[in-house]
Amino acid sequence: METRADTLDQEACYRAALTRDARFDGRFFGCVKTTGIYCRPVCPARTPNRQNMIFVVTAAAAEEAGFRACLRCRPETAPDMGAWRGTSNTVSRALSLIEQGALDEGDVDALAGRLGVGERQLRRLFRQHLGAAPVSVAQTRRVLLAKALIQESDLSMAQVALASGFGSVRRFNETFQALYGRAPSELRRRRDRVSDGGVKLSLSYRPPYDWEAMLEALVARGDRVTGRVWSRDLALPVDGATGTVTATPGQPGRLDVRVEASDLKALPGVLARVRRVFDLSADPEAIARDLSADAVLRPLVEARPGLRLPGAWVDAGEDAPSDRLGDEGLAARAEAWRPWRAYGALYLGLAGITGADLMERDDEKRAA
Repeated sequence: METRADTLDQEACYRAALTRDARFDGRFFGCVKTTGIYCRPVCPARTPNRQNMIFVVTAAAAEEAGFRACLRCRPETAPDMGAWRGTSNTVSRALSLIEQGALDEGDVDALAGRLGVGERQLRRLFRQHLGAAPVSVAQTRRVLLAKALIQESDLSMAQVALASGFGSVRRFNETFQALYGRAPSELRRRRDRVSDGGVKLSLSYRPPYDWEAMLEALVARGDRVTGRVWSRDLALPVDGATGTVTATPGQPGRLDVRVEASDLKALPGVLARVRRVFDLSADPEAIARDLSADAVLRPLVEARPGLRLPGAWVDAGEDAPSDRLGDEGLAARAEAWRPWRAYGALYLGLAGITGADLMERDDEKRAA
């Protein structure tokens, strides 16, 4: 299913929602006109009648249209928006900056300048791919992170406001009152909490995920990995705080993260970097589908589903990580792999196949 905002198939979305098809979780959201609520396609609640639903590609588009997040299926826990990643390098780079707080203090014009495009062009791309304006995407990011912190952490409401990027507790309270008709503290689950320090969150991803390959790659490049626990010290010049962050594979589809930071304002940026390191926004279904068109890659992809690209903690690259190519000998063949060239190269590298090997094979075929 095409999940770009301007080509979203409403009827296909409804069929997926009716069957609660987990393959589409995070690819779109269903907005219920009679209740003003938006849900994940896997929401356990009864699916409303077709005429009462519209479908949008992002949570930001739903909230911009005036819908509020379902408290039952919790859209903030859906897999990250990997469905559209790779469709626009500019949008991918913009979202990476927004995740790190680029619009918490700056404006859209400054963001566009950092990306080398005009403000109007950036707004047009966001509408085309995400169905929402950049400021709406940033606002939804803040709200959904705050909602996750309210329900999963032991932070006070003032700390949640700070950690999720709101400029003030007053703005935080006003936003939640407008969206949910209640104070943010009323969204907190009533249960006994045992705190041993730090902020604990569970980040989502789209299975399958080859964890052994990822952890081996992180060890090979020098990251600190003990057993299945990855950790890193935070640095003030880079992260805006000192402290530590750890990440451990949790339940299927979840990465358990714990952050101890001297300044909670650093949390959104730290979480964005963790998502990049573990490539949590990857869309393994799309990657496998597109790369399998190559006869050499097909058996490699089938043998190792869910390979991810280890990301850099600080990434200043101009191209999306998924499209970077280290082996220039693959350049001609890899054009057909876009926007997943880096994944194609990863599969070949793990199989010990180089660009020169493929060229030699092609020469032998032509000679025969």
